[in-house]
Amino acid sequence: MKAMILAAGLGKRMRPLTDHCPKPLLAVAGKPLIVHHLERLVRAGISEVVINVSYRAEQIVEALGDGSTYGLRIHYSHEPTPLETGGGIQKALPMLGDQPFLLVNGDIWSDYLPARALLKDDDLAHLVLVSNPEHHPEGDFALNQGRVSTQGTPRLTFAGVSIIHPALLASKPSGAFALAPLLKQAMGAQRVSGEHFTGHWVDVGTPERLTALESLLTHSR
Repeated sequence: MKAMILAAGLGKRMRPLTDHCPKPLLAVAGKPLIVHHLERLVRAGISEVVINVSYRAEQIVEALGDGSTYGLRIHYSHEPTPLETGGGIQKALPMLGDQPFLLVNGDIWSDYLPARALLKDDDLAHLVLVSNPEHHPEGDFALNQGRVSTQGTPRLTFAGVSIIHPALLASKPSGAFALAPLLKQAMGAQRVSGEHFTGHWVDVGTPERLTALESLLTHSR
């Protein structure tokens, strides 16, 4: 299974830290945030990773190179202007191929990655969900008996980690578009599975949460 890391965002919520540095390269526990992802992917047995880049893309490419330093191969999908989550994934599909792939948001941290076998039968996506953090108390989706839906309780938050089948995006024309509406459409067709992960997970969306992650990783060494 290949993986894709979403790293093309502008990082507006992280300003002023991202005024001159793309968010994936912000350091936490002595290394760029995106390197934590790469190292975890290697431990999971993944050897090919696609990274979409836009804002200060050259810094990311220069820092990570071809991936050989980390024991994998990196392909870059360049976006002159950010294409949002869905558009960015679709542009990268020629690099990802026609098989399901692991998708990881570049601005989260987690010590868990789901296995390919969790995407079953005709499902288009498998989502990792977490308990609602303080900054997102209403959650995103409901999880019942392994199926994810837009309605119902209890509500959980999408962790930004998933397994995606390329067919989820097959009908969309190229350009900028969000992934969430496609996921919700697939949920309505009962084609999205999920799991509730209760281990360490952080949405590294603000300088304060970056500091909190730094503390977590420093004290867990």
